[in-house]
Amino acid sequence: MNHKKTGKNVVSGVIGLMFITAVAVWQFYQFVTFKNADGVVDLQGGTYHLWWAIGLGLIAFIAALLFFSVFLRYDRNDELHITSPS
Repeated sequence: MNHKKTGKNVVSGVIGLMFITAVAVWQFYQFVTFKNADGVVDLQGGTYHLWWAIGLGLIAFIAALLFFSVFLRYDRNDELHITSPS
């Protein structure tokens, strides 16, 4: 039963991480293709899209780092040390 919960947590974590990353990429795309009122690409405008992209990118990076650090320690409780009592 614990494995089912862990599997659901992994899948939901990966989906959430992919969603945050997709929104960050979309915000960066909005920044790159930002156009002014005349329809011309404006490199100085849309900086709030850039800040959203940077912020969401940092959140995605930190979440991925924490997610994989926890995922790689999944069997830490199953370790058997030589000095531990039987």
